[in-house]
Amino acid sequence: MSSKPAPAPAGEGARIPSIMKSHTTHLTLTLPERMAFRNITPDVTKLVAASGVREGLCLVNAMHITASVFINDDEPGLHADYKKWLEHLAPFDASPQAYAHNRTGEDNADAHMKRQIMGREVVVAITEGKLDFGPPGRDCHERQKANHPHASAGLVWGRTKG
Repeated sequence: MSSKPAPAPAGEGARIPSIMKSHTTHLTLTLPERMAFRNITPDVTKLVAASGVREGLCLVNAMHITASVFINDDEPGLHADYKKWLEHLAPFDASPQAYAHNRTGEDNADAHMKRQIMGREVVVAITEGKLDFGPPGRDCHERQKANHPHASAGLVWGRTKG
């Protein structure tokens, strides 16, 4: 068995040696409101820079069952619209009559429903060492239940050059 890296495929960058690399960081966030949005793009940008990955993918995963990660414009009106829409779809009601899940002693059935709608994770391309969201204005956000620390894991994997 050879310990040499496999040769790069013919085509663009074929003469540049590369290795695959991965890097994981956990962010812990605590927000004061029952439902709040926080732009975590600066945190994820630092993670990508620290990884050394030039071309690859970044997985951002909400590591708590009532937290979400999504990509969209960082605009307060949109956040307000999301709150209104989510409350319409899954209104907060701590009573056990409203949601069967609340019969377990918890009061967060609505947060579980909202998480399913908003998503658990996002994958973002890394191009030339930077997050590549496509058109300007897109950012990575986390939505979560209040006063409960939630971790988001950022896993970067891809190719380094040089």
